[in-house]
Amino acid sequence: MSVRIRLDVSYDGTDFSGWALQPGRRTVAGELLAVLERLFGTVEGLTVAGRTDAGVHATGQVCHADVPQERWATLEPALIRKLAGLLPLDVRVLAARAVPAEFDARFSALSRRYEYRVTDAPHGAAPLRRRDTLAWPRPLDLERLNAAAEGLVGEHDFAAFCRRKEHASTIRAVTRMDWRRDPDGMLVATVEADAFCWSMVRSLVGAQLVAGDGRRAPDWPATLLTRSVRADEVMVAPAHGLTLVEVTYPSSAESFRERADQTRRRRDL
Repeated sequence: MSVRIRLDVSYDGTDFSGWALQPGRRTVAGELLAVLERLFGTVEGLTVAGRTDAGVHATGQVCHADVPQERWATLEPALIRKLAGLLPLDVRVLAARAVPAEFDARFSALSRRYEYRVTDAPHGAAPLRRRDTLAWPRPLDLERLNAAAEGLVGEHDFAAFCRRKEHASTIRAVTRMDWRRDPDGMLVATVEADAFCWSMVRSLVGAQLVAGDGRRAPDWPATLLTRSVRADEVMVAPAHGLTLVEVTYPSSAESFRERADQTRRRRDL
């Protein structure tokens, strides 16, 4: 007998070649799976909400796996502490709990929220933030950034902002895209959608940054939504400024299955 468990995971992506298992490369899934197999013996179907690229961080990543029920009953009370002692310091499991078999970390998700950190300070990123903050060499205007972001909210074909993947839809529903400047002067972009295609978030940010520093008009990113292929002139912002901060899910097992079925359907406008 097995039980499905949900793990909430945080990691510094700097020294990883992304989430997904890759032969000969250090990945988040590789480190996590090795420790889970050491503890549980058998681990099946490790599945993540968002397969982050090399260098991308997470404070709110979610994954699931199926493990032996007997081992789970034994390990559950002290599992988080055991994982903390076995995992490398740049990966932490924040929470672990049993979930219904219908829960799917990837397909049951309702939304994913990312933040992208940028500094336009003349001195660049502060030493303690250099791993998660992009240093931008030109002054950025908050109003221009938000004007550029506003035109990207809604359900659109984001082909201009996505790296091509055969037979995959590039239609996504962006429910939030905005910028704030924190008291320390840091600029933070927040983008939330039901799902994202490959490199979409960093491409959206890259397009807005050149509008924010005045090299493009604020409405330029939105004009690219008419494209049916990737726009080569869009810069993909560097990975290290991006962090996955939250994934949301329905509240019931029945809704897990319904949402997963809905997510798997190909989308059209």
